[in-house]
Amino acid sequence: MLIRSCIVFTFLLYSAMTCRAQNWPAPQAPAIPKADGYVVIPDAISAPNISTTYRSIFDGTKMAAKPENILPVINAVGGVLNDLVVGRVPQNKQQFAVVFHGAAVDGILGDAHYRAKYGIANPNLPVLAELRKRGVELLVCGQHLAAEHIDPKTLSPDVKIASDAYLVLINYQNRGYALMLF
Repeated sequence: MLIRSCIVFTFLLYSAMTCRAQNWPAPQAPAIPKADGYVVIPDAISAPNISTTYRSIFDGTKMAAKPENILPVINAVGGVLNDLVVGRVPQNKQQFAVVFHGAAVDGILGDAHYRAKYGIANPNLPVLAELRKRGVELLVCGQHLAAEHIDPKTLSPDVKIASDAYLVLINYQNRGYALMLF
C-alpha cells in the first residue's frame, strides 16, 4: 500500500510540474480596438484565408449588459474584422452588414439621447463610425422605429433606415451572406 501511494504521489507531482498553462500571445485588435481581439493559433483549422471572401449579415437585437459597454453585435462584427485584419485578408474580401432592431436600437441612439436615457456618452458611436469607414453596412429596422415611435433623427447618422429587419436578413442570406445572431 505504501509503495502504491508513493507511485501515485510521484505521478501527481510529475504531472503538476509538467502540466502548465499555455502562454498565449495577447489578442490583437488592429481594426476595431474596442472589440474582441484575435489570437493567432498556430496550425489552426479555419484560420483567416486571404483568398476567401467573407460575407455575413449580423442580426443585432440585444442591448449591452451595461450601458458603458458596446453592443454585443458591434463587438462581434468588430471582432471578426480584427480576425481578418490580423490574418491579412484584404478589405475587399470583407463584406459585412449589421441590422439593428429590438433592444439593440438603444445602442445606436445619438449621444444626446443616449445621455438622456443612460447618463453617459454612447460608447457605440465611435465604433459605429469606424465600422462604416471599413465598409460595414449599418442598418436599422424601420418597422421597429415605427412601432416604438422612435424618431430617426435621434439615431446615429452612421446607420441607414431599412424598411424591415426581416427583409434585410432574407435579402442578404439570398445573396450568400452567413447569418450571425446577436
